[in-house]
Amino acid sequence: QVQLVESGGGLVQVGDSLRLSCAASGLAFGKSAMGWFRQPAGSERESEREFVAAISKYSDTIYYADSVKGRFSISRDNANNTVFLQMNSLKPEDTAVYSCAVWKSGDYDRARSYEHWGRGTQVTVSS
Repeated sequence: QVQLVESGGGLVQVGDSLRLSCAASGLAFGKSAMGWFRQPAGSERESEREFVAAISKYSDTIYYADSVKGRFSISRDNANNTVFLQMNSLKPEDTAVYSCAVWKSGDYDRARSYEHWGRGTQVTVSS
């Protein structure tokens, strides 16, 4: 059974940094591309999932949403089955529930291209 558990969220001020982690189990993590998405708290609509970043299985291909490019950095540790999202210069519009997911096929920036979603971790940026 695939399980993804996110951690590292919290309440921060504008300009602060956070590092999110996503611990994976039950899958061949080193053979799986991974992605981070975010959506408003309380929302369960796939259409409201906003792409944040994605990383290929060997970290040789990385994608970012334009809204986070230059501020966020995705990385992974295949030895420990974990993918990270370093978030710097946080803004109020970054407030959301951040979830990781396993890419299955299709475009990296589409939620429908992913499966096995984690439950997410809340990030709140206060001004």
